[in-house]
Amino acid sequence: MFDFLDSGQYDLLGAFWVTAKLTFFSAIGSLIWGTALVTMRVSPVPMMRAFGTAYVNVVRNTPLTVVIVACLMCLNQTLLVSLGGKGSEDIGFRLAILGLVAYTGTFVCEALRSGINTVPPGQAEAARALGLSFFQVLTLVVLPQAFRSAVTPLANVLIALTKNTTVAAAISAAEAASLMKKMIEFEADALFPVFAVFAFGFMVLTLPTGLLLGWAAKRLAVKR
Repeated sequence: MFDFLDSGQYDLLGAFWVTAKLTFFSAIGSLIWGTALVTMRVSPVPMMRAFGTAYVNVVRNTPLTVVIVACLMCLNQTLLVSLGGKGSEDIGFRLAILGLVAYTGTFVCEALRSGINTVPPGQAEAARALGLSFFQVLTLVVLPQAFRSAVTPLANVLIALTKNTTVAAAISAAEAASLMKKMIEFEADALFPVFAVFAFGFMVLTLPTGLLLGWAAKRLAVKR
């Protein structure tokens, strides 16, 4: 039933390695971009608040496939932006990271904003009374507690990001979904085993992450 795995024709581990790298780099970028967005959303500057709110509401409600394909069509094919990549697969990989960061950052932003809402307002007021600036209050008092409170929703975002990397196949990134599409085309008589292999592969990627971050959420929970 699983004879296609012994043929050496398909680089299954290589495809899942690309998926893991997509997840890793996109997760780091999304965390940075999401933190910047939530800073804008709670900023006292109206223009920054307006931009953060508009960006989150527009991008979060746009299908990820549209965001990923727009990165290819607008940036690469129209503006000739390659992000330093060479070859279609390398360029597709880098543009996929950019699209995933632009999209997932909005969910990181909302997860952190929910964490900020759990911080008692009196702590921020006390920090301002001591003469701290908005940025100091946010980085020294509010965000550290917000991150601790938001571990569980951030874990859900990371798991969703891992599965969303399959959309990168739309722009020729050589990740797991791209290989699965190829295997379905050439292994028509073994569709169920192919689906089973890839379902197991994604479970291996996501289950440990969920368990680890679930444990972290309990350990880092803020005692009120």
